[in-house]
Amino acid sequence: MGVSWCSVLRVVVVVQAAWALVAGQVRYSVPEEAKAGTVVGRLSQDLGLEAGDAESRRLRLVSQGRRASVEVSGASGALVVSSRLDREELCGKSAPCALRLEVLVERPLRVFHVELEVTDINDNAPLFPAARKNLSMAELTTVPGSRFPLEGASDADIGANAQLSYTLSPSDNFGLEVKSKNENKVSLVLVLKKSLDRETLPVHRLVLTASDGGRPSLTGTMELLISVLDANDNAPQFNQSVYQVQLQENIPPGTVFLQLTATDNDEGINQEVYYSFSDTMPAKVQDLFIIDRNSGEIRTAGELDFEDVQSYDLEIEARDKGTPPLSGHCSVELEVLDVNDNAPEVWVTSLSVPVSEDAAMGTVVALLSVSDRDSGSNGRVRCAVWPASPFGLVSTFAGSYSLVLREALDRERVSEYEVEVRAEDGGSPPLRASRGVRVPVSDVNDNAPAFAQAVYTVLARENNAAGAELARVWARDPDEAGNGRVSYSVWEGGVGGASSGGGWRSASSYVSVDAESGRLWALRPLDYEEVQVLQFEVRAVDAGEPSLCGNATVQVFVVDENDNAPALLPASGGGAWSGSSAEAASGSVWAWASWGTPAGQVVAKIRAVDADSGYNAWLRYELWEPRGKGPFRVGLYSGEVSTARALEEADGPRQRLVIVVRDHGEPSLSATATLSVSLVEGGEAALAAAGSSLSGVGLRPAEGGASVSSSAATNVWLVVAICAVSSLFLLAVVLYVASRWAPRAAVLSGPGAATLVCASEVGSWSYSQRQSRSLCVADGAGKSDLMVFSPNFPPAPPPPVPAAKESNPEAPALLDTVSGPPFLASRPF
Repeated sequence: MGVSWCSVLRVVVVVQAAWALVAGQVRYSVPEEAKAGTVVGRLSQDLGLEAGDAESRRLRLVSQGRRASVEVSGASGALVVSSRLDREELCGKSAPCALRLEVLVERPLRVFHVELEVTDINDNAPLFPAARKNLSMAELTTVPGSRFPLEGASDADIGANAQLSYTLSPSDNFGLEVKSKNENKVSLVLVLKKSLDRETLPVHRLVLTASDGGRPSLTGTMELLISVLDANDNAPQFNQSVYQVQLQENIPPGTVFLQLTATDNDEGINQEVYYSFSDTMPAKVQDLFIIDRNSGEIRTAGELDFEDVQSYDLEIEARDKGTPPLSGHCSVELEVLDVNDNAPEVWVTSLSVPVSEDAAMGTVVALLSVSDRDSGSNGRVRCAVWPASPFGLVSTFAGSYSLVLREALDRERVSEYEVEVRAEDGGSPPLRASRGVRVPVSDVNDNAPAFAQAVYTVLARENNAAGAELARVWARDPDEAGNGRVSYSVWEGGVGGASSGGGWRSASSYVSVDAESGRLWALRPLDYEEVQVLQFEVRAVDAGEPSLCGNATVQVFVVDENDNAPALLPASGGGAWSGSSAEAASGSVWAWASWGTPAGQVVAKIRAVDADSGYNAWLRYELWEPRGKGPFRVGLYSGEVSTARALEEADGPRQRLVIVVRDHGEPSLSATATLSVSLVEGGEAALAAAGSSLSGVGLRPAEGGASVSSSAATNVWLVVAICAVSSLFLLAVVLYVASRWAPRAAVLSGPGAATLVCASEVGSWSYSQRQSRSLCVADGAGKSDLMVFSPNFPPAPPPPVPAAKESNPEAPALLDTVSGPPFLASRPF
């Protein structure tokens, strides 16, 4: 194992050389493409080896650097094909194709040379240098007879298998010419037989076929692609001469609506076409559309409006880029379709306003025009008015309407109408429009002034200043301007209440009213004692033509002020005597009383009356002198002077009493009465009383006593006088008793309305009343309870003032209730 491979090789070379010198060769023949395993020859046998030596002596082929595609079978020692044998791969075009192999055996080592010839079979078809050959020929410049050399095919086989023949596919324009140069080479030429037309056939496809001489024969082909070069001999052509397009008018700008295509049968630059609008198109139309120069797309550049233009004619030109350029033309007829893009329009062509509120039905207020620029159903318009009353629409002719009055107007209810005329077209969806019409209503004098109240009740204090405002009356007239301008005046009616002259007086002598403002003021101071109620009417007259008027009743109740002091009346009762009326007014009163008169006996009654009313006429009596415990006392509210105790001779012959009569007004007013009471014997007192009853015929008591002068010569007359006095005294006693037991209050009646008389221990008073409401109060009621008014009832003329009635503390609080306007009247207490 220590021997090197180099040494081995040297030995092999030496042995080989020796073998070559002494040994012979073995020849075999095998066809190419033989299958693997094919036996080429019995190598061991042909080499003279014994059976079994091939394996034992390791008979094998020695590789010389390339694959032999044969091998020695170890068991049989035969030479067999081990892989594909390709003669063309092994030898190419060389002939014959012989492979020289070296066979090596051992024990002893020997080398044998074997020659293997690979024979050719027709396994290769003719092959052209390219599967396709491109040729270009100009259609106008290439003439018949023109020759174009072609390259032939090759065949890897040899011998007859490599002998080639050529054929050309049938063609009217081309032919094939084959010439042999030598035994192995030929010349191929393509010959033009007929003129070319690119527009008829731009490309000619021919097949050149090469066939070998094998059995069976194999062929190879090459495609001849002959392109006919173009000449600009064809103008562009549109596929239609007229294009018809429909577009809706609301199509947005930039929308592609047509793709034009013009074809040019030429090619190359002669076939390149660009598009444009014809110069004959108006510039205005060209501004609405854009055509793409290269693609032929036509798109909108502006907005289409059916109402302006319904159709367009577009002239299009297609021009190629040849020299000289050729052009083709077509026309695009574009129809614009209407869409409902215009709302109706409403116009007021004539307006007659304002409309009088007494206008007759059917009065034309306005003329209107309605239109819609759209067409068909999009342009059909329906109209209506809102609100539906009091106006309506009347169609006069297409597109014209009249706004007429359908219902009566009342300016005071609605002074102005905002009428809306609404229009709607028949499109889908419909479009709407409206027009407002302002219709003012002019006034006519159809409303009389109306006062806020039918009756105004006013309370006015007496002794108010002349010009003082009493109240304000207001009448509303819903008419406007002069028809609603109201002026006020006092309507000459009557004045209720007593006056110094009696009867009725004109209202205008007491009050006046401002013609513009309705302010009522007094023309002179009011005197409750003169008039208690003023009732009159105020008339409101507007300035319309004809003028209308309205009335309201004004009741002015004069509120009493304490402006009258108590007034003394002639004294009564007991032995009182006041002499003349002048003496009574001065407060000088005389009375007689007998000694021994028991306590509580009424000696006299101070009577007074106050012209005021209510509390102002409520009187109280006070004993001013003598102060302290005297023999007499005075009833606080009755004015009766009675004995405080039994009278005695020690009281003296005469008592002087000072009595103050005060009212309850604020401030209080008073009067003073002086009562002189003479104390006498019982008989003298009776004579004094009789004398007081005969004072109207000249009998007058003496100031210092009640004695009567007589003389002896006149005793008869004295007896007569005593009898007369006794009779009168008896009558006085009867009358006195009757008066003491008579009812303390009664209803005083007279002409006119009945009078309600109220009484209590503080006095009595009366007033006229028409409603069943009582102004009387219970005993001891406060002062405010006496001042009660119900001014909302219409007053009646007051009755005459009844005669003064004496008060009685025991009288009932309410004697009668009758109807009439409640007002307070003064009564004596």
